[in-house]
Amino acid sequence: MTTVGILGGGQLARMMALSGAPLGLRFLVMDTVADACAGQFAPMIVGDWRDENALGEFASRVDVATFDFENVPAESAQWLADRIPVFPQPRALAIAQDRLAEKTLFRELGIPVPEFAAVASREELDAAIAQLGTPCILKTRRLGYDGKGQFRIKSPGDAAAAWDALGAQATTVGLILEGFVTFERELSVVAVRGRDGEFRTWPLTENWHVDGVLSASLAPAKTDAALAQTAFAHARKLAEALDYVGVFALELFCRDGVLLANELAPRVHNSGHWTIEGSETSQFQNHLRAVLGLPLGSTRMVGLACMLNWIGEMPDANAVLDEAGGHWHDYGKEARSGRKVGHATLRADSPEELAGTLQQVGRVLAREDQVAPVVEALRGS
Repeated sequence: MTTVGILGGGQLARMMALSGAPLGLRFLVMDTVADACAGQFAPMIVGDWRDENALGEFASRVDVATFDFENVPAESAQWLADRIPVFPQPRALAIAQDRLAEKTLFRELGIPVPEFAAVASREELDAAIAQLGTPCILKTRRLGYDGKGQFRIKSPGDAAAAWDALGAQATTVGLILEGFVTFERELSVVAVRGRDGEFRTWPLTENWHVDGVLSASLAPAKTDAALAQTAFAHARKLAEALDYVGVFALELFCRDGVLLANELAPRVHNSGHWTIEGSETSQFQNHLRAVLGLPLGSTRMVGLACMLNWIGEMPDANAVLDEAGGHWHDYGKEARSGRKVGHATLRADSPEELAGTLQQVGRVLAREDQVAPVVEALRGS
């Protein structure tokens, strides 16, 4: 029986393990904390990412390794790759961990990006603000996710506050200044590439964020075929350039009909959670198929789907489970402000039906604000 090792023990690893059960797979998780929620479903090694003794034990017990968390040190992934198969390749992880390297790769591949500049000092910050203009966003090059490690600069007068907030990290994780994008929509491509180079995508997904954290995803996004094909072409370029194996997400801004790449997530992705119930093969099972060299499954949708993220605390499950197309996912995490603790997916056969279901769930859970933009998109408002 094949054992898959997963670096990172969060909800993505948990859902990966659940999706691998029908394939007869076993799993071993490694995380730095003993209460990682994937440990509820798979054996787990607790240790520091750079502890070679822990990594060695991990490697000795698995046949292939992957990860659910892009802040696993790329050096640790490479240490493992020198001993066992690791997919995606550590190079993809290293590039995604550095916003400057990531944006540079996008530009080299001809994928449009917002303007950006590296920042290593207060003087360079002032120069970059003058070059890019305001508003703009100062970000850490590494270790930022879900809106963390960022400071929005509305005018040149905000430079001092931005430097006070993030300047100390200029010599450790590095900083990058990015031009602020006034966009109409946030979209994502969730795609998979097999060991043999086969490439598939799920339908383009539209996303809504609150305070930098994903709130809702709708698939398929209501858009024209040409825009979707452009998004898929960008994702294919990235996958081929990185010789990527597994599932990844390319996050995009849409402005005036032009797609601008925001981030590459080298793993299964929050905006693809709807695929568990909303497609023939989920992102989680297709990721496992890819890393094991198995044939990829169909990414065809089953109706329409909307995923709602639960942040901080779980609402009442009955509001979702009462609906014919309602599906509930509790990550088994302790409730905490800002923490992703679960999600729900609502599926329907028509935009009108899905909009009505979302409105009903929103009313019962007093989450009208969360569902409102999705309902507007479905109704073409």
